[in-house]
Amino acid sequence: MSDNEQAQAAAPVFSIEKIYVKDLSIEVPNAPQVFLEQGAPDINMEIGTQIDAVEAGIYQCLLTVTVTAKTADKTYFLIEVRQAGIFRLQDIPQEALEPTLAIACPNILFPYAREAVSDATVRAGFPPIHLQPVNFEALYLQQKQAQATAQVN
Repeated sequence: MSDNEQAQAAAPVFSIEKIYVKDLSIEVPNAPQVFLEQGAPDINMEIGTQIDAVEAGIYQCLLTVTVTAKTADKTYFLIEVRQAGIFRLQDIPQEALEPTLAIACPNILFPYAREAVSDATVRAGFPPIHLQPVNFEALYLQQKQAQATAQVN
Protein backbone atom coordinates (compact mmCIF):
# COMPACT_ATOMS: atom_id res chain seq x y z
CA MET A 1 0.00 0.00 0.00
CA SER A 2 1.41 3.42 -0.92
CA ASP A 3 1.74 6.31 1.54
CA ASN A 4 -1.18 8.06 -0.19
CA GLU A 5 -3.44 5.01 0.23
CA GLN A 6 -2.48 4.72 3.91
CA ALA A 7 -3.28 8.40 4.46
CA GLN A 8 -6.65 7.97 2.78
CA ALA A 9 -7.37 4.82 4.79
CA ALA A 10 -6.77 6.72 8.04
CA ALA A 11 -8.68 9.84 7.00
CA PRO A 12 -11.20 10.90 9.66
CA VAL A 13 -14.78 9.82 9.01
CA PHE A 14 -17.83 11.70 10.27
CA SER A 15 -21.12 10.61 8.78
CA ILE A 16 -24.81 10.58 9.63
CA GLU A 17 -26.16 7.05 9.64
CA LYS A 18 -29.73 7.78 10.79
CA ILE A 19 -31.81 10.64 12.23
CA TYR A 20 -35.07 9.81 13.97
CA VAL A 21 -37.56 10.90 16.62
CA LYS A 22 -37.05 8.58 19.57
CA ASP A 23 -39.88 10.06 21.63
CA LEU A 24 -42.40 12.86 21.23
CA SER A 25 -44.99 13.81 23.80
CA ILE A 26 -47.55 16.61 23.93
CA GLU A 27 -49.63 17.45 26.97
CA VAL A 28 -52.38 20.07 27.11
CA PRO A 29 -53.52 19.56 30.71
CA ASN A 30 -55.97 22.46 30.87
CA ALA A 31 -57.80 21.97 27.58
CA PRO A 32 -60.31 23.15 26.55
CA GLN A 33 -60.34 26.09 29.00
CA VAL A 34 -56.82 27.15 28.03
CA PHE A 35 -58.00 27.93 24.49
CA LEU A 36 -60.32 30.62 25.89
CA GLU A 37 -57.52 32.42 27.77
CA GLN A 38 -56.45 35.93 26.75
CA GLY A 39 -52.82 36.95 26.55
CA ALA A 40 -49.70 34.98 25.80
CA PRO A 41 -48.10 32.45 28.10
CA ASP A 42 -44.42 32.45 29.04
CA ILE A 43 -42.45 29.97 26.95
CA ASN A 44 -39.58 28.09 28.57
CA MET A 45 -37.17 25.76 26.77
CA GLU A 46 -34.85 23.25 28.39
CA ILE A 47 -32.30 21.31 26.40
CA GLY A 48 -30.08 18.35 27.13
CA THR A 49 -27.87 15.90 25.29
CA GLN A 50 -26.79 12.35 25.91
CA ILE A 51 -24.13 10.47 23.97
CA ASP A 52 -23.95 6.67 23.94
CA ALA A 53 -21.50 4.41 22.14
CA VAL A 54 -23.50 1.89 20.10
CA GLU A 55 -20.49 -0.05 18.86
CA ALA A 56 -16.92 0.75 17.81
CA GLY A 57 -17.00 4.06 15.94
CA ILE A 58 -20.82 4.33 16.07
CA TYR A 59 -22.51 6.73 18.50
CA GLN A 60 -26.06 7.74 19.29
CA CYS A 61 -26.63 11.37 20.17
CA LEU A 62 -29.92 12.03 21.93
CA LEU A 63 -31.08 15.65 22.02
CA THR A 64 -33.94 16.32 24.42
CA VAL A 65 -35.89 19.55 23.99
CA THR A 66 -38.64 20.35 26.49
CA VAL A 67 -40.87 23.35 25.84
CA THR A 68 -43.39 24.54 28.41
CA ALA A 69 -45.96 27.31 27.94
CA LYS A 70 -47.57 28.58 31.12
CA THR A 71 -48.96 31.56 32.95
CA ALA A 72 -48.59 32.07 36.68
CA ASP A 73 -51.39 29.63 37.47
CA LYS A 74 -51.98 27.54 34.35
CA THR A 75 -49.97 25.28 32.05
CA TYR A 76 -50.97 25.71 28.43
CA PHE A 77 -48.85 22.88 27.05
CA LEU A 78 -45.78 20.76 27.62
CA ILE A 79 -43.90 19.31 24.65
CA GLU A 80 -40.91 17.01 24.89
CA VAL A 81 -39.00 15.86 21.82
CA ARG A 82 -36.19 13.34 22.03
CA GLN A 83 -34.49 13.68 18.66
CA ALA A 84 -31.82 11.07 18.04
CA GLY A 85 -29.12 10.48 15.52
CA ILE A 86 -26.69 7.69 14.86
CA PHE A 87 -23.29 8.94 13.76
CA ARG A 88 -20.19 7.19 12.49
CA LEU A 89 -16.97 8.71 13.81
CA GLN A 90 -13.80 6.87 12.88
CA ASP A 91 -10.13 7.80 12.93
CA ILE A 92 -10.93 11.04 14.73
CA PRO A 93 -8.21 12.09 17.20
CA GLN A 94 -9.23 11.30 20.78
CA GLU A 95 -9.02 14.95 21.85
CA ALA A 96 -11.50 15.90 19.09
CA LEU A 97 -13.96 13.06 19.68
CA GLU A 98 -15.79 14.46 22.72
CA PRO A 99 -16.21 18.00 21.31
CA THR A 100 -17.40 16.57 17.99
CA LEU A 101 -20.03 14.45 19.72
CA ALA A 102 -21.08 17.25 22.09
CA ILE A 103 -21.18 20.09 19.55
CA ALA A 104 -21.49 18.87 15.94
CA CYS A 105 -24.02 16.10 16.53
CA PRO A 106 -26.55 18.23 18.50
CA ASN A 107 -26.10 21.02 15.92
CA ILE A 108 -27.20 18.57 13.23
CA LEU A 109 -30.16 17.30 15.28
CA PHE A 110 -31.50 20.64 16.53
CA PRO A 111 -33.29 21.74 13.30
CA TYR A 112 -35.18 18.43 13.31
CA ALA A 113 -36.18 18.90 16.96
CA ARG A 114 -37.19 22.52 16.27
CA GLU A 115 -39.44 21.37 13.43
CA ALA A 116 -40.99 18.66 15.64
CA VAL A 117 -41.76 21.23 18.37
CA SER A 118 -43.29 23.67 15.89
CA ASP A 119 -45.41 20.92 14.33
CA ALA A 120 -46.49 19.62 17.75
CA THR A 121 -47.66 23.06 18.94
CA VAL A 122 -49.83 23.41 15.83
CA ARG A 123 -51.25 19.90 16.26
CA ALA A 124 -52.05 20.76 19.88
CA GLY A 125 -54.12 23.76 18.71
CA PHE A 126 -51.61 26.56 19.35
CA PRO A 127 -49.63 28.86 17.07
CA PRO A 128 -46.27 27.39 16.03
CA ILE A 129 -43.27 27.96 18.27
CA HIS A 130 -40.09 28.95 16.45
CA LEU A 131 -37.18 28.03 18.71
CA GLN A 132 -34.09 30.19 18.46
CA PRO A 133 -30.78 28.57 17.50
CA VAL A 134 -28.73 27.06 20.31
CA ASN A 135 -24.97 27.56 20.66
CA PHE A 136 -23.92 24.02 21.53
CA GLU A 137 -20.26 25.03 21.61
CA ALA A 138 -20.98 27.54 24.39
CA LEU A 139 -23.03 24.92 26.28
CA TYR A 140 -20.17 22.42 25.96
CA LEU A 141 -17.62 24.94 27.21
CA GLN A 142 -19.87 25.87 30.17
CA GLN A 143 -20.23 22.19 31.04
CA LYS A 144 -16.44 21.64 30.87
CA GLN A 145 -15.86 24.71 33.03
CA ALA A 146 -18.42 23.52 35.59
CA GLN A 147 -16.73 20.10 35.69
CA ALA A 148 -13.32 21.71 36.19
CA THR A 149 -14.70 23.90 38.99
CA ALA A 150 -16.31 20.88 40.66
CA GLN A 151 -13.01 18.97 40.54
CA VAL A 152 -11.17 21.88 42.17
CA ASN A 153 -13.69 22.08 45.03
